[in-house]
Amino acid sequence: MNEQDNKPIVQLRKIKKSFGNIKAVNGVTLDIKKGEFFSLLGPSGCGKTTLLRLIAGFEKPDSGEILIDGNEVASIEPNLRPTNMVFQNYAIFPHLNVEENIGYGLIQKKYVEKEKVKMVNEILELVGLGGLHKRVASALSGGQRQRVALARALILKPKVLLLDEPLSALDKKLREQMQSELRALQRAVGITFVLVTHDQQEALAMSDKIAVMFDGKVEQVALPQKLYDRPLTKGVASFIGSMNFFSAELLAEKEGNITVHSNVFGEIVLLEGQFSGQPNRGDIELGVRPEMLDISVGASTTINNFVKGKIEEISFLGQTTQFRVILLASKETILVLLNNSSKKLNLFQGDIVKISWEPSSFVGFS
Repeated sequence: MNEQDNKPIVQLRKIKKSFGNIKAVNGVTLDIKKGEFFSLLGPSGCGKTTLLRLIAGFEKPDSGEILIDGNEVASIEPNLRPTNMVFQNYAIFPHLNVEENIGYGLIQKKYVEKEKVKMVNEILELVGLGGLHKRVASALSGGQRQRVALARALILKPKVLLLDEPLSALDKKLREQMQSELRALQRAVGITFVLVTHDQQEALAMSDKIAVMFDGKVEQVALPQKLYDRPLTKGVASFIGSMNFFSAELLAEKEGNITVHSNVFGEIVLLEGQFSGQPNRGDIELGVRPEMLDISVGASTTINNFVKGKIEEISFLGQTTQFRVILLASKETILVLLNNSSKKLNLFQGDIVKISWEPSSFVGFS
């Protein structure tokens, strides 16, 4: 990738937008690179859809700058911006068939009819709807309607495609299938996609980069794996997947090692990169993902770090099983997640087990 390709295609600078007394977007600054699949992730009401509509031009910012491909667009109408949008309800025209829906945006363009037909045929093949030109909108499945909406947006070749929770109306299996197809489509066309979603797994599976939003602000922007493994705040850690939190005390810092003590796990040495922010003397919090812990039974001479607990609850989740364990010494409750395989342990409610860990699995929050 050359330097030009690495430049931001979308630049947001100190964007603010209020509706009455509600600060929907409160000083957001973001860079989205050309060709990225970028997700705005957060709970309902965090401002992610408002931010998407600001990029599209359906809302005007109270202050701040919006640049697309280096050009300020805050005063430019939506239809004149180099963007297109796929709405949550798809907005398919019910009185038009598939090819008419997809070609609708070409009506105002100065293409000869032969060019229009060629463009519609190409985009239909790209989204997997080849041969469905004449199918009426009312006869389309949910997945087909989503593909029509995508094709209609992509046929105009925008520089940025904006997606407002486009998969939320689909059932789980179709949604997972469309996640894969949408990611493959983005790679094929090379257009920057900006997705709004409240689904953490969806964002992690599809995105090159994710911005997590709370209360109109961006809490963290990172690659999916970094966001999951090294969240900067307890809020991000809680929202992305599951995490166990425990109080601890910072004991010492020396040569990049941070020694902490927890009543649950005893003394643990963390590396500097495992700690978010600047460690302060006194009380801190430790976080550890349930799948980073292990369960064993009986005597084992190979386990260095463990505590004993009693299984309180077992939840079978298909590929995994979740165990809720009460630790015997501290009386704290901890979640452990194990993959189900042919070697899985036969564990039952009430069993006394050992919970073990590696120090590298922990994250510290000051």
